[in-house]
Amino acid sequence: MNQITKKMSFFDRQILRSSIIASFTKLNPKQQIKNPVMFTVYVGSCFTTVLFVFALFHVTQSSASFVLAITIWLWFTVLFANFAEAMAEGRGKAQADTLRKARRDTQAKCLAEPSRTADFKLIPSCNLRAGDHVLVEAGDFIPSDGVVVQGIASVNESAITGESAPVIREGGGDRDAVTGGTQILSDWLIIRVTSNPGESFLDHMISLVEGAKRQKTPNEIALSILLMTLTIIFLLVCVTLLPFSMYSVASAGSGKVIGLVVLTALFVCLAPTTIGGLLSAIGIAGMDRMIRANVIATSGRAVEAAGDVDVLLLDKTGTITLGNRQATEFIPAAGVSIEQLADAAQLSSLADETPEGRSIVVLAKEKYGLRGRDIHELHASFVAFTAQTRMSGINMPEREIRKGAAEAIQEYVEGLGGAFPPEVRQLVEGIAEQGGTPLVVAEGRTVLGVVRLKDIVKGGIRERFAALRNMGIKTIMITGDNPLTAAAIAAEAGVDDFLANATPEDKLKYIRTLQAEGRLVAMTGDGTNDAPALAQADVALAMNTGTQAAKEAGNMVDLDSNPTKLIEIVEIGKQLLMTRGALTTFSIANDLAKYFAIIPAAFAGTYPVLNKLNVMHLSSPSSAILSAVIFNALIIVFLIPLALKGVKYRHVSAVKLLKSNALIYGVSGLFVPFVGIKLIDLLLHGLGLA
Repeated sequence: MNQITKKMSFFDRQILRSSIIASFTKLNPKQQIKNPVMFTVYVGSCFTTVLFVFALFHVTQSSASFVLAITIWLWFTVLFANFAEAMAEGRGKAQADTLRKARRDTQAKCLAEPSRTADFKLIPSCNLRAGDHVLVEAGDFIPSDGVVVQGIASVNESAITGESAPVIREGGGDRDAVTGGTQILSDWLIIRVTSNPGESFLDHMISLVEGAKRQKTPNEIALSILLMTLTIIFLLVCVTLLPFSMYSVASAGSGKVIGLVVLTALFVCLAPTTIGGLLSAIGIAGMDRMIRANVIATSGRAVEAAGDVDVLLLDKTGTITLGNRQATEFIPAAGVSIEQLADAAQLSSLADETPEGRSIVVLAKEKYGLRGRDIHELHASFVAFTAQTRMSGINMPEREIRKGAAEAIQEYVEGLGGAFPPEVRQLVEGIAEQGGTPLVVAEGRTVLGVVRLKDIVKGGIRERFAALRNMGIKTIMITGDNPLTAAAIAAEAGVDDFLANATPEDKLKYIRTLQAEGRLVAMTGDGTNDAPALAQADVALAMNTGTQAAKEAGNMVDLDSNPTKLIEIVEIGKQLLMTRGALTTFSIANDLAKYFAIIPAAFAGTYPVLNKLNVMHLSSPSSAILSAVIFNALIIVFLIPLALKGVKYRHVSAVKLLKSNALIYGVSGLFVPFVGIKLIDLLLHGLGLA
């Protein structure tokens, strides 16, 4: 999906075609009334259409051609606003069509009981219900969302994530969640279905992508109320202007009463139609940008909250660090050569398939030229690591080597009659204080030295945290490590604070404390133990490869399962708020400029002295009014790409950003209408149309 969405352009022919059609279908009054500002323009368009019919029979004081021109451009204003919203929705629907291809109506092997040897019957996947158990084997498509209860298999999730690399799914751990529409590549799984028809993750994604369930966010609602208030004020002003004009003309015994068509045009130009026509498109486009980043937001509220986040909680492992500790140094004990330590450490790690064990073998090979030995030639037996012993090793005919935690090795050596050297204890404590993990190596009852394991901080992460700090966002690392190790990693990564020895209860309590201080908190997680904290966080990013509990607790799901994407999500949220603010600033400034064009023209007949306010020297009152109406419609068209793409985001402080946008969009909002209306007036006058 990610590959396809990146190829979409703003001028995709299919999207343009469907958006043009939708512009007309959205003329249904039930659709129009959802946008109160544009609904008033819609009513005004209907009203001037009726006036045009009257003008054909010379019932109105305005000419039929003038009324027709105003009517056409008022309808265009409504259609262009519909087009902006349809373009945003069309991009989502195109992505939804791609998602639908991932959903297949397959035959499901429904089991009588959760056992591979149990009888099954083939039923359409659409008939599956939550709680059913299905068998899925190599080559089969997973028929519905579920949880693996038995088996382990390689699964192709490219239809959902866009990533070609298969993932492992197995029961009884944090990798037990599967998604309908993905394919089993090897082995088999028994899955307990967790969704009813129409309720699957993929169905939910499709409806979200299409914008069908997009609810207005608090800020969007507040802005809508503001726009409605301004619209009502301008409506009342325009309604009272007619009797006022009639009274003035009657009192003076001369002049011309303002026409109904002119009053309607005046109202449309003064009302905040620019931002009113683009507001829905901005909100839908924000959801669309999340989709293009391969993130499913379960509500528009979450997208907007991301823009207001001021505290970011990040897991250390896999987010700040690469995820696996690596061996970086061999430190021998007194009287032991470093080659002797490296040889023993490598031998004890030959059968260790953990990333740490493999890194020890690689370090010994690259730094000291020790090639991996043939296990069979050694005639050795390997001692596996267990949580009880906290060490592993190798037994050979004449050598016994162990590596593990300092306390475990000390107990092992002292059990054989040896002693644990004080200098090695100091080495262990020093490595721990520096944020590393010490592994002690012993041969028999002799302690040979220490292997330093270190979390590798991701490249560029420090710079990203500095950028977040400039945005006013505090970064906090969450880890189960001890405080000493956590402090060292936090200092190296450049985070503002850390929470060490973190349990699920600690995370939840910490988030509640921050929220009680008035902070908006964002967090990422993938395990069942993260679910309580995810449910509490304002912005909760769950990994698609995580557990079902985590995905249900979060209000966003990252299809790429990249924990660092939380930083990207914050940027998208801020871009949404910036875009709405910038276009609102432009719209209000734009309306102020239009006063100088349309008010003198509208009241020139009643108050000739107002012609002095015609600072643009427009050719005639009818040309001024028509030029303002045409500009009012066309400006929406020119702003559609900006509404869909969003204002370019920059890593600067909120105050500096506000000043910059106010200057750019406020000044341009004042300047552009003067230029645009004057050019349209010159064109109309040159063509003899007004």
